[in-house]
Amino acid sequence: MREQGRYEQARKIYDDTLMFSRRELGDDHPDTLRLAHGCAINLRMLGRYHEARDLQEDTLQRYRRTLGVDHPHTLHSANHLAVDLSEIGEFDRARELHEQTLSQYRRVLGEDHPDTLRSANNLAVDMRNLGQHEQARRLQEDTLARRRRVLGEDHPYTLYSANSLSETLYLSGRYELTWQMQEDILGRYVRLLGEAHPDSLRAARNLAETLHQLGHDDRARELQENTLARYRSVLGDGHPETLRAAAHLIKILAALGLHDKAREISARLLERTN
Repeated sequence: MREQGRYEQARKIYDDTLMFSRRELGDDHPDTLRLAHGCAINLRMLGRYHEARDLQEDTLQRYRRTLGVDHPHTLHSANHLAVDLSEIGEFDRARELHEQTLSQYRRVLGEDHPDTLRSANNLAVDMRNLGQHEQARRLQEDTLARRRRVLGEDHPYTLYSANSLSETLYLSGRYELTWQMQEDILGRYVRLLGEAHPDSLRAARNLAETLHQLGHDDRARELQENTLARYRSVLGDGHPETLRAAAHLIKILAALGLHDKAREISARLLERTN
């Protein structure tokens, strides 16, 4: 259900099951910890980043105590906690935890294991968030090449790496290359997951931003308006990803001279953030 982007439905099921597992099996039982880990991921997908961080920190401590620091479940929890830290702006702490986790993954599972590659991709995002674009690009290019070889061109994880690399290239000012990549990525996402999946929407939002940067504002507007409408339908008006799409659309509308429309969306955005 989470893989389909149905985060709220997944959260309700996980919450109910976690409550039952804690009562029947105890807080430290492996099944309880697995469910707590899943609940934390659902919270992050719903934009509830601090709640996700708190639950994942508790889960990681319990995993380390019961399974050890190198167990794959422990490393998986650490990897997701680092993502939560990044989402709330704790980039230095996120990078430190991702570097530690990636080193453990490489030692325990090997360079090309899917979990190792996920951790490498996440570390590259931390580097980018810290302004270390060249380091991020090199690690992302290596991770993307490995994912293509291990998982195939159209695997969702491969597309995620490609999309993440395109974001780094965009921030480095390589807009033409970014455009080419994002057109291909969005086409593959839509074919694989459909237009309304959150990963497809993120790819569409990125492409619209690149089109705007290149001066193709009419197409950027159409794409971003469609993307924002789908975000609202799938994730709700107040989700951080919806708000980001709205903010991007405001910039495009302003560039087109549609200031009344931009102000209308801006006022709606302010209502959601107050």
